[in-house]
Amino acid sequence: MEEGFEGLSQSLSGLKRTFRSGKTRGVEWRKAQLRALLKFLAENEAQIFEALKQDLGKHPIGVVKKSADHALLHIQKWMAPKKGQLPLLLFPSRAQVLPEPLGTVLIFGSWNFPIIIDIDTIKTQYLQSGLTLDPVLGAISAGNTVVLKPSELAPTCSSLLKRTIPLYLDTEAVKVIEGGSDVAEQLLQQRWDKIFFTVSAFSLAVAGSPRVGRIIMSAAAKHLTPVTLELGGKCPVILDSFSGSDFKVAVKRIAGGKWGPCAGQACIGIDYVLVQQNLAPVLVESLKSCIKKFYGENVKTLQSICRIVNKHHFDRIRNLLEEPGVAASIVYGGSMDQDNFLYVIRCLFGGIGQSGFGRYHGNYSLDTFSHEKAVLHRTFFPEFEPRYPPWNDFKLDFIRLAYNLDYVGLLLLLLGLRRIFTPNRSR
Repeated sequence: MEEGFEGLSQSLSGLKRTFRSGKTRGVEWRKAQLRALLKFLAENEAQIFEALKQDLGKHPIGVVKKSADHALLHIQKWMAPKKGQLPLLLFPSRAQVLPEPLGTVLIFGSWNFPIIIDIDTIKTQYLQSGLTLDPVLGAISAGNTVVLKPSELAPTCSSLLKRTIPLYLDTEAVKVIEGGSDVAEQLLQQRWDKIFFTVSAFSLAVAGSPRVGRIIMSAAAKHLTPVTLELGGKCPVILDSFSGSDFKVAVKRIAGGKWGPCAGQACIGIDYVLVQQNLAPVLVESLKSCIKKFYGENVKTLQSICRIVNKHHFDRIRNLLEEPGVAASIVYGGSMDQDNFLYVIRCLFGGIGQSGFGRYHGNYSLDTFSHEKAVLHRTFFPEFEPRYPPWNDFKLDFIRLAYNLDYVGLLLLLLGLRRIFTPNRSR
């Protein structure tokens, strides 16, 4: 890490000072950062395209620009206190639930969707999500200071973010720190107010997402830090019997859902298909035709699919395909281009359990990086003296009736008539 441990501590201290100053809490600061993020996307589109091509060979489309535009439009509504319900007994008091920023948050960006711009910038059939900038957008919208660690598995994109983000966003409130798993471990040793992690954030992910999730949670538990974990999971397809037209649509969605999102290197990529035995041959032939149409057959000239992220993962997939049991089951494709880490195709955000927990995108991102604080506005009148000692029967009756919201009983008690109307009452 360029900054070193001491530099990291200084950066973190600076971010905490910025947050304590209240600078990030105002709506104008939040809007200014969102506009700056939009400007970054617009002015660096060509560089982003090239970085994504070098790292993954993919098209940078998705929802970050849409999310920023949406946040700008609705942020004042999201920030506004929500009215709370109070019993008549507490009139004229008012209750509110106020979304408060958490403080200084740590975001581990993913490698499979490192920078995503806008679906309108390029024509394609896939809609993908920005798993690095979208959480940053949410954290800023909520009024936090942020440390972003891009994934080292997408080095060109990581370098681009490190160089350019400080030119647009407030450097006193947003820091980008590059590095591998050693840097991630140093970051996890620090005290944060929130940790946001996606399974593909750094190379430890190869050991299995639940294991990585436990590492993150163990580090967070030392400081009682809340976490959001996106750990992936399984995405099966259950294919029932369909009419001819519905079956064709289902096949297109399977082919697009499996290999469209980063060549299957995504938690939303389809893992397997469960199909009735009599439909299996038809499905295989239909998938062959759809794959040829979408992606082509020549591994040297593939244009509409991204590559495997690096040689390690390419070799891992190749070894899997070469296992006798797997090799015997391949019904289509299987050829590879080792120079470009390509292979020809073989036949949410938010989760539970082993898939992680937490949610984001849109206003849910602001909720993820906020604490809903209850606020009660009261005057000095009326004051309920029965809640103070010394206790007597009248005070205990008053408290009991008040907790039960028994207004008739309270009225009778205050008028001295309760014993008349309820002579045999029991406490």
